[in-house]
Amino acid sequence: MGSGIWSTDVYDAAARYRAATGASAFAYSDSGATKTHHDLDPLGVTRESRDSAEHPQSVAIAVLFDVTGSMRLVPRALQAKLPQLLGLLLRHGYAENPQILFGAIGDATCDRAPLQIGQFESDNRMDDDLGKIMLEGGGGGQKTESYELALYFMARHTAIDCHEKRGKRGYLFIIGDEMAYSRLKHDEVKGVIGDTLAQDFTTSSVVREVQRKWDTYYILPEGSSYVGDSEVLDFWRALLGQNVIELADLDAVCETIALTIGLGEAAIDLDEGLADLQDVGSAAGTAVSKALATIGATRGELVVTEPPADLSGPSGNVRL
Repeated sequence: MGSGIWSTDVYDAAARYRAATGASAFAYSDSGATKTHHDLDPLGVTRESRDSAEHPQSVAIAVLFDVTGSMRLVPRALQAKLPQLLGLLLRHGYAENPQILFGAIGDATCDRAPLQIGQFESDNRMDDDLGKIMLEGGGGGQKTESYELALYFMARHTAIDCHEKRGKRGYLFIIGDEMAYSRLKHDEVKGVIGDTLAQDFTTSSVVREVQRKWDTYYILPEGSSYVGDSEVLDFWRALLGQNVIELADLDAVCETIALTIGLGEAAIDLDEGLADLQDVGSAAGTAVSKALATIGATRGELVVTEPPADLSGPSGNVRL
């Protein structure tokens, strides 16, 4: 996937049509959906970001957000700001050939849609994928959601040319306000993704594997249930180090993602990125500046052709 070119004109026309007809940008969820849309079902699939004549140097970007509780507002904020995200990436040269996947995270212990995964897209179909997400708003109420299940999918069920051909990791953003469960449960993997694992595995081992392919960030935005929660922040910092971002403005999510990628691609420094925000009329500069104060251009290359011996076992009996 990943063909086509993003058009703000097409996006604006769709927005005008929805406004005129009273339609929702999240029509599937707002229609009363009770299960994962079949196009976003993670069972037995792999999502691909591939080079093409149209996009010869593809950069894989994945944005997965918790849709439980107060976090249901995040995809609506993302959808409204897509033009600014793509504008910064494309017009300001942060990433010439971005291919963006959107997905949603719930709780595999109790939710009907614990994991929803779209396709990598370069055109307005990424807006369509957002519109197919079921904003369940459930969760177990215990400060944990199934982030580890999403991380496992991204480690094992994505194929991205930026890594396979050029040895550069894609960008993975997890937007949430809770902790992952401490272990990846083999029965949940089987039921949701379809893989057979020999046993449960620690979430830390899943994170180590996903970081081989993905430059991974966790964003905790203002307005969420556990904003500023030290237990949540310490949990993710133990796993991701400086790549934990506290964001004081939910509406600044897209700008934060764009500037993080610009920094990672060494296309800008932070001051240049903040100046770009001013140029596009974004009011997010203060929130983004504070959020990214500790994020530098530390991405670099990561060429790994084979997984370490302790990460994979016989087919159908995978070990982490």
